[in-house]
Amino acid sequence: MKKSYKRVLTIAGSDSGGGAGIQADIKTFSALGCYGMSAITAITAQNTQGVAAVHPIPVPFIEKQISMVIEDIGVDAVKIGMLHSAEVIKAVARMLEKYKIENVVLDPVMVATSGDRLIKEEAIATLKSVLIPLTSIITPNLPEAGVLIGQELSTYADMTRAMADLVSLGSKAVLIKGGHMSGQSRIVDLLYYNHTVKEFSAPRIETRNNHGTGCTLSSAIAAYLAKGCTLDKAMDKAKKYITKALDNGQNYRLGKGHGPVHHFYEFWS
Repeated sequence: MKKSYKRVLTIAGSDSGGGAGIQADIKTFSALGCYGMSAITAITAQNTQGVAAVHPIPVPFIEKQISMVIEDIGVDAVKIGMLHSAEVIKAVARMLEKYKIENVVLDPVMVATSGDRLIKEEAIATLKSVLIPLTSIITPNLPEAGVLIGQELSTYADMTRAMADLVSLGSKAVLIKGGHMSGQSRIVDLLYYNHTVKEFSAPRIETRNNHGTGCTLSSAIAAYLAKGCTLDKAMDKAKKYITKALDNGQNYRLGKGHGPVHHFYEFWS
């Protein structure tokens, strides 16, 4: 009997530097033993130092990419990243509803590691009302969580207080990533799932090679969901993966700015 792949589709922007976006997503799916597919929402001209330009893909073409993949290959999980406009967000929501996708991981990408804004202001309200209620989990970092609830978040206490507001947006689970919290020797993430808040902690890796960290973590969660893990188990495995990817990538030099994490640390010497 022939084996079957676990199939994961990323709906996100392309990073010409290869460290984040669909490039990071597909690397992650591959490293974790899944078959990766993509529907590109925008093409960016960027490198380790920043984003120089963003070229949006027309909405009908985004929808066509999604339908072609799902109707032929099928999907076991979907990871969603950069959606730059309200029109794109609505289109992706239509596709999720049309094909009744169950495992949906939304990384609400709003700001790049370099600080460049990647989403239009008016699209945020659409993201909250139209797309988030269709997701299995949302994975905002502290700045993104703050944008979603209209508050500035910077401490662990802020994270815990923000959880109820984020849960009310309608996703089945919420992960707040604490990597942007300054002055901490450990990175603490909080996961709300099944009416319980669970803490995930790992040592902070002091490295400039952290480009694509959020993309990689959310993609790892999607990969483990595709392989049949529960959300909390998927998060636990994904947290360990991104920590090792950061740790193994810190000694490499690639570019003049924020380099990528090491997605293939288990396979490359």
